[in-house]
Amino acid sequence: MLIGYVRVSSADQNTDHQVDALCKAGVDAKNIHIERAGGAKASRPQLDLVLQRVREGDTLVITRLDRLGRSVLHLITLGAELRERGVGLKVLEQGIDTATAEGRAMFGMLSVLAEFQRELIVANTRDGLAAARARGRKGGRPSKLSLDQIELAQRLYDAKEHTVAQIADMLKVPRTTVYGHLNKRPVAKAAKSATPKSAGPVARASRACPTCGNEPTTRAEAASQRADLAVDWLHADPDDPETLIVPKSLPPL
Repeated sequence: MLIGYVRVSSADQNTDHQVDALCKAGVDAKNIHIERAGGAKASRPQLDLVLQRVREGDTLVITRLDRLGRSVLHLITLGAELRERGVGLKVLEQGIDTATAEGRAMFGMLSVLAEFQRELIVANTRDGLAAARARGRKGGRPSKLSLDQIELAQRLYDAKEHTVAQIADMLKVPRTTVYGHLNKRPVAKAAKSATPKSAGPVARASRACPTCGNEPTTRAEAASQRADLAVDWLHADPDDPETLIVPKSLPPL
């Protein structure tokens, strides 16, 4: 099935010339989609509808290439998408038909030009960033807070007297901005050097019995010793040696 696409840049422009050319090429008037939008606009509802409608074996018919793509790169992207879906593309005034070898060759040439354009953009961007760094400028969005404001926010946060929301209100910035700057101050070298170094491995605490001095050599002996030390043994009352004191953990004698 032949599906036509017509585009003009403004609402007052006439579409009759394009519509007549498509009808003459065999496109049914019911299958012609008319778009009134500038070429640089990313949103094209009618083009989106056409791309949703076409199926394998269909052919999209336009009068000129500039009626379809916003740029050469966009045009090649659309052409590749149509080829992958098995949809042909026919450009009347430029004699391009992807159903023929000549038409596919023309699209191949345009692909090379689009790739060249992309590489030029990347190279120019890279050169611009390098020149900016050489002049001391850094890329990215500038910070919303000055160094003094960052220090103030950190002090208020460390004092734990204000919430992040309150600090953000004081500085008139979103809370996410405050969160992004907290605990990111550079640490002074002096503070790093003042950090005490480890004195070596910590000595293991002695497991010797405090009463007899015996130190267990196995886990079983250590467990038995801990059980013995946990018992509240009977002992004489210091005020009355003939009376035994019974701990609360044992039943009365």
